[in-house]
Amino acid sequence: MSSIRPHTSAPPTSHVLLSYPADYVLLVTINREKQMNSIPFAGHLEMGQVFDWFDREPNLRVAIITGAGKKSFCAGQDLIELGKIRSGQIQPSPGLMRHPLGGFGGLSRRGGKKPVIAAVNGFALGGGFEIVLGCDMVVAAPGATFGLPEALRGIFAGAGGPPRLVRNVGIPIASEMALTGKSISAQRAKELNLVNRISPSQDTVVEEAVKLANDIAQISPDAAIVTRAALKEAWEHGSVERATQLTIERFNEPLQSGENALEGLKAFAEKRKPSWKPSKL
Repeated sequence: MSSIRPHTSAPPTSHVLLSYPADYVLLVTINREKQMNSIPFAGHLEMGQVFDWFDREPNLRVAIITGAGKKSFCAGQDLIELGKIRSGQIQPSPGLMRHPLGGFGGLSRRGGKKPVIAAVNGFALGGGFEIVLGCDMVVAAPGATFGLPEALRGIFAGAGGPPRLVRNVGIPIASEMALTGKSISAQRAKELNLVNRISPSQDTVVEEAVKLANDIAQISPDAAIVTRAALKEAWEHGSVERATQLTIERFNEPLQSGENALEGLKAFAEKRKPSWKPSKL
């Protein structure tokens, strides 16, 4: 567990658990195992607040999102709650039935500053898969599955998943997944570059994600933010040159003039490990 604690208080949570498995690493666990880790409307807003706080918290550099238990990463929207709302059994509070700016679970359409890794411990379906597609990296358990079954239910995956899936795997594969609703295995997801790595076992999926997070947490937190921004700009824009230009315009001066850039060069010259400061970007 981490010996470095956050400087600021995390938002109160009732749908997710927050823990700190390593220095500078936040682990967010969707804590609705009996509901297959499906997310109710209040859960989306809560998770959006958590990831907004994560971006602001100076002692956190990388986050991991996973699901409680061994069966489900996230089954998508809480359809039981949705059915009760539409039948009039539940009267939602004004403004509740929406996603935060970051999208489904605060992640499917997230811009953000810092990287998030999905540790997919079971099936990631519908909005759960859209969360995965919105993350920066993915570690999957051997038995994990991924799919967009919305069309089978007469609805549409509207949290940003289909266009992002097209960007990652191309329109033929994305069309097959979205229009048939069929799931794919972890191995097939890795073949399609939707997954970075498959853990040795289901029990080690978070452990593998923490190893990946530790590698990221060792670099300059400024460099991590700017490098991620460059990658995201390239993903979101059609022009590689425009993505590069946008990143340079936004970050080059504060990055180059920051104390972490100087520290990195000094540490290299002195053949020592850098001592990074919290990012001010």
